[in-house]
Amino acid sequence: MNNLSHFTHTTTANDGLLLDAYSQTITSIVSSVADSVVHIEVRKKSTDKRTKGESLAAGTGSGFIISSDGFIITNNHVVEAADQIMVSFTDGRRVNAEVKGRDASTDIAVLKIDETGLKALQLANSSTLQVGQIAVAIGNPMGLQYTVTTGVVSALGRTLRANNGRLIDDVIQTDAALNPGNSGGPLLNSHAQVIGVNTAIVASAQGLCFAIASNLAEYIAGQLILNGNVKRAQIGIGAQGINLSNRMIAANRLNTSTGVYVYEIIPDGHFYNQQLRKGDIIVEFEGQPVASVDDLHRMLNFSRIGKKSQLGVLRDGHRVNVDVIPGQVML
Repeated sequence: MNNLSHFTHTTTANDGLLLDAYSQTITSIVSSVADSVVHIEVRKKSTDKRTKGESLAAGTGSGFIISSDGFIITNNHVVEAADQIMVSFTDGRRVNAEVKGRDASTDIAVLKIDETGLKALQLANSSTLQVGQIAVAIGNPMGLQYTVTTGVVSALGRTLRANNGRLIDDVIQTDAALNPGNSGGPLLNSHAQVIGVNTAIVASAQGLCFAIASNLAEYIAGQLILNGNVKRAQIGIGAQGINLSNRMIAANRLNTSTGVYVYEIIPDGHFYNQQLRKGDIIVEFEGQPVASVDDLHRMLNFSRIGKKSQLGVLRDGHRVNVDVIPGQVML
C-alpha cells in the first residue's frame, strides 16, 4: 500500500508539473503578444431594400502588427468594402486605419496606421510545421480585451475556397477554436511566432478551424505593401470543368478524366490567346495535367506573366498543342 501510495503521489506530482509547464508556455505566449493583437472595427455602407435609405453597418475582426511603423495583417473579408476602419489596442488606444492592399484570393489584407514604436510579431517558417504541435489562436474581438484558445496543428496543406471562388493553398487546419470576431488574428507556435492567420471555421463540422500559413501570408503582405495588389497571370478565357469520355481519354492517352472547357475567349492586349478556340478542352499546361479550373489557376502564377506557355488541348477529339502568353490580372 505504501509503495502504491508513493507511486500515485509521484505520478500526480509529475502530472501537475507537466500541466504547470503547459500553462506557463501558454501564458508566456499570451503576455508577449497581447499588445500586438488589435481589434478592428469597420463601418460599411448599407442600403435598406425597403426604404432605399443608406446607413453604416458595423463589422468587427482582429489583426496583428507586423512592423513597428504600423502595418497590420488581417483578413480581406473583415475590411472589404469598408468606408471607415478603426483599430483598438489593449491599452484603450483607438486610431484610424487605411487599407494598404487586400487580396480576395487568399483572404489577406494589410492595414496601415499612423503609429510608430509598435511591437511587431515575428512570422515563423510554416514549412517546418508538424502535425500535432501546439497552436494558440489569439483574437481581439471586443476591443480592450483578447481571447485565447489552444489546440494543435491538425493537418497541413489543406485548401480552402475564397469568397471570389479561387482556392487558397497552404492552409493550416487546427482544433484551436475561433471565436466570433477572431478572424484575422494570429495562430502562434510555442515560441510566440505567427504560424498562420486565422481565417475561417466550418460551422457544420465540430472543431474544424483554418488559418492561412505564415509563409503565404508573408508573401502576400509583402506584395500588398509594395504594389497594393498581388500579381497573378491570366490567359483571358471563360472556362469550366468538364468530364471526358473514355474514348477521348484512351485515344489521347490522357492521365486525367476531366479537363477545362473553353466557352469564351476574351480579346485583350495584356495577353496572347489567339491560338485558342471556343470549344477547346485544356488538359495540360507546360507538361502538367490540368483536370480543373483550380489546377489552371494554380499553374497561372505570377512567374508565368509575359512568358510563352504551351497548352495541351483537345480539339475535335484530337490532342493539339497551342501557345499562350499569360498577362497580369488587372484589378
